[in-house]
Order: sequence, then structure tokens, then C-alpha cells
Amino acid sequence: MTSVTSEQTSQPQTNTDTPSVVDDTPATFEAFDLRPEILEGIQEAGFRAPSPIQQQAIPVILQGRDAIARAQTGTGKTAAFGLPAMNAVHRDSSEGVQVLVIVPTRELASQVSDELYRLGRCAGIRTVAVYGGQSIDRQVSLIRRGAQVVTATPGRLLDHLKSNRLKDFAPSIVILDEADEMLDMGFLDDIEEIFTYLPKERQTLLFSATLPSAIRQLSKKILTDPLSIDVTPKDSTVNTDITQRYYVLEEREREEALVRLIDTEAPNKALIFCRTKKETDMLCTTLVSRGYAASSLHGDMQQRQRNEAIESFKRGRIDLLIATDVAARGLDINDVTHVFNYHIPFDSDSYVHRIGRTGRAGRKGTAITLVTPLEFKKLTRIMHIAGSPMVYGEVPTIGEAKKQYQVELASKLQHQHIQEEAVELLQRLEEDVDINQIACKALSMLLEQQPVGGPSRIGFSVQEVENLLHRSKRRKSSPRKRRNNYRPRRSNRR
Repeated sequence: MTSVTSEQTSQPQTNTDTPSVVDDTPATFEAFDLRPEILEGIQEAGFRAPSPIQQQAIPVILQGRDAIARAQTGTGKTAAFGLPAMNAVHRDSSEGVQVLVIVPTRELASQVSDELYRLGRCAGIRTVAVYGGQSIDRQVSLIRRGAQVVTATPGRLLDHLKSNRLKDFAPSIVILDEADEMLDMGFLDDIEEIFTYLPKERQTLLFSATLPSAIRQLSKKILTDPLSIDVTPKDSTVNTDITQRYYVLEEREREEALVRLIDTEAPNKALIFCRTKKETDMLCTTLVSRGYAASSLHGDMQQRQRNEAIESFKRGRIDLLIATDVAARGLDINDVTHVFNYHIPFDSDSYVHRIGRTGRAGRKGTAITLVTPLEFKKLTRIMHIAGSPMVYGEVPTIGEAKKQYQVELASKLQHQHIQEEAVELLQRLEEDVDINQIACKALSMLLEQQPVGGPSRIGFSVQEVENLLHRSKRRKSSPRKRRNNYRPRRSNRR
């Protein structure tokens, strides 16, 4: 569903001339009548055509109207609010900070700031990220040097405002990004207090993936006659570009199942979600010891360590990032191909947020969830609330995993660049060994290095999952039978 309507969150509207979306929404960035230097930044960033949220939000923001925008993560929200906001920025540094973006996490503050700088660089726009863990004096100094755009987390921003460090701080455009995550993280009181320090005459924009009642109540306090923009799918809160699968297994099989699925799925970049910080570190240690390029991300890490892990993941120095829910909030990395739920999340909102880290910017993604029979009821509840289809699978056997490895190895060999030293070595070997023998011996060496291991069979078979589904449906139709009759299978499949 894509719509723009007058937001009915405050007093009843008396104006009958309520703006509404027209059918011929702009299909190019040039059609928005943005300043030439802003368009130049868009071109340098490699943007070709506006996404749905950009098509809907940019014209509204350019009008100077307040707005509530609801869109899934990874749909281009930063450019949707950043481009029109920066279009209104004056280069005169004496005007101080003109745009304030408030985000829930340090990582997102840094990422949004970098993105806005990239888009506004040709227009001479300076951006500063303000968050905890960095020098307070340095942040204030950078702002005073003429930053027009500040991206900040609530805690550090409120600290600056209370201490009166930001002189003449009067941004004309204020944006709340990922508002629902700020609610989840307990920042709502801080947000309300921050707005007591901001000018009354301003343009305010609220962007969120979901709009719970607390966010709607907040909008009544900080927005004036806002427009509502909604580009979420009508029947689902989950991106349809994400393929979702789940695998049923015993608790003791969880680690081996994850490793087997990583081997067979061969993700380009994968986020692996754990429930606890301790579990995150333990799993990371296990994967690294098995030869995988992995790192962990959680709240107990120092900011420098967190930044290093995220930067390594972005630049492809590691393939796997094992994270807790809170630590991964606000991560904006477009080329994540897979999300693994090592443990099932606590609720449907967490599930949607987790898997929304893949399938971004029009790309396809895969979300894989590992569950035990005891967690199966929670999984079905998440599926129902999220309103999205999930299919069950069978963890590949060791034979199937080895065949997959051979297919990947053959593909890599076909595309492998031939080095001059390899040609010289082959010529020397041919003097004593037949060419076919050389090829077979070389392939045998490569196959001996294959990472595939573990038990032959892991997890439930398709038939066992079918039986589990059947029992689950039967219990629903017989509410009195609440006793859990599940017993773990004997370990006879190894």
C-alpha cells in the first residue's frame, strides 16, 4: 500500500483541501526540482531512480510540511529525508546547525552522517555525528566550525543541550529516524525533553518502520498538521524480497546445524543473531576456530571494537557478524545476503527487525531460523503476527554438503586467474608425472581442505516436521490437552 493522506493524530481537520498523492509521482530525481549541486551528489552516489519512499516523501518535505513516514528498513529512508532537507540548507556557516537527525544508536548516527555527507558533498554541506564514547569537546568544536547537519543519539544530544554547550542551537528541520526502535530502547522521555530545547517554528519529520500507539502519541506533541506517508506492503510487515526458512532440530544440534547451513548456503555476508552477549562471543570463537572469517558485536564491547567489527564487515574483511539484537539495531549494510536466527527472537517485532537487515535496496535476501520442538509454538505465533510465509527445510546431509562444496570449487576453478608461476610449476611436474595425475592430485589436495564435517544427519526430517505441524494443529483444535508430550529423539542419527 502506498498512500499520502492528512494525518488524523491531532485535532479533527477542518481544512477540506487535504493534500493527497497523485498518480504521476516523479520517476526521476530531476523531476523533484532539487538544486543542481544536490543532483550532482545523487549522481556521484550512483542513485538512478527514486525508491517508493523517496517518491512519496521528497515532494512533501520540499513543501515544508511536517510528516509521519512509515516504511520498512532498507528502503532508502535516509535519502528520502536527507535530500529535501539538504536542499533547504544555506551554505552560510553563520546560520549554524540547520538540520538535526535523531537516531537510536551510535552506529546509525555514524552511518546516517556518512550518507548525508556523501549526498551533500557537492553542495558543500558539512555533517557531524554526535554520540557517546567520543570526545565531547571535539564534537562541540566540529559543530562550531560550521556544520549544517548534525546526526545524534538522544543521550549525548540531551547532555549537550542540558549543559548549554551548543550555543544558538536552532535547527529549522528536525528528523526522528527509526522512531520505533527509540521507543524499544527507552528513549521516548529523552526525545520529549530534547524538543523542549528546540525552536517552536520548525519542520519536523518522523520516520519509523512501525507506528505503535506510543509513537502516535508522541507525534501529537511534536508535529503540526502532519501528512502521513505509508509505503509498507498491505498484507505483510516483512520485505517480500526476503526468502524465509526454518529448520527444526534438537538443542544439542544447533551449532552443527548453523555450520552446515553456512557451508551449503555460502553467504556473501551474513548476520547471525544470538540472544546474549556471552553466547555471541562463544559462537564467534567457535566459528573462528573452524576457519570462518567472523566477528562479534554486542553492548559490552568498547566503541572502538564495535566500529572495527562493523567496518570489517562492511569492507568484506569478515563474512560473518554475530550480534545481539540491541547491538545490531541501526546497522545499514545493503549487501547482507543472509540473516541467521541462531535462537528464535522473543517477539514478532524483533523478528521483522532482524531479517530486515537483508533484502535491502531491491536485493534478494535469505532469512534462516533455527528452532527446537519446544520453541515451535512461539515460531507459529511469530509467523501469524508477522503475516509472512515461512517454509521449513531439512538440514543438508554431509554428503549433500560435500557435493555443494564440489560445485562451488568447480565454479571457482573455472574463474581462477592463472598465475605465471603455476604455468612454470606445471611444466616441471609434467617431466615426471602425467597431466591427468597432476590434475587429480591437485583436486584431491583441495578437497582435503573442504570445511564440511560433523554428523551425517542434523535436525528433523521433512516428515518429522510434518508430524510436528500436525500435532500443533491438533492441539489447537483440542484446547484442554495442554500437556507437552514431546520427548527428545534419541541420538541415533549420527
